[in-house]
Amino acid sequence: MTDTDRTPAAATGEKQPFDLGTGPGRVLVWFYGVFTVAAASRSIVQMILDFGRAPLAYVLSAVAALVYGFITYSLVRGGEKARRTALVSCAAELLGVLVVGTWTMVEPSAFADATVWSDFGMGYLFIPVILPITGMMWLRRARQA
Repeated sequence: MTDTDRTPAAATGEKQPFDLGTGPGRVLVWFYGVFTVAAASRSIVQMILDFGRAPLAYVLSAVAALVYGFITYSLVRGGEKARRTALVSCAAELLGVLVVGTWTMVEPSAFADATVWSDFGMGYLFIPVILPITGMMWLRRARQA
């Protein structure tokens, strides 16, 4: 294939797929990747060492890790389908943070130990509540691009 065979999408009228992992999306990929490792490591260690102490908290941290990992994968994969999937996942993540955060504030006795989403992510500088909002903003912007 020569350079003359590579016609830019703009010249042909085709819309280029938006790369979700570029620009600010790269920062989101980094944060989601770090949170995937942090939440997964935390929950695995806690489940192995002392699962009986706070099973609900440890399982919720594992769920958070799965959600973070799925969003990371979707952002790296790119494309419209991945963008929509990541957007729905970010909304589910935000719902989880709000439900668990409220639950830990209203009934702290239900949690013998903290989860990633406890107190709206206070143990993680509130990043768990900021991250899905930022992610949804980026993903909506990516749709318009």
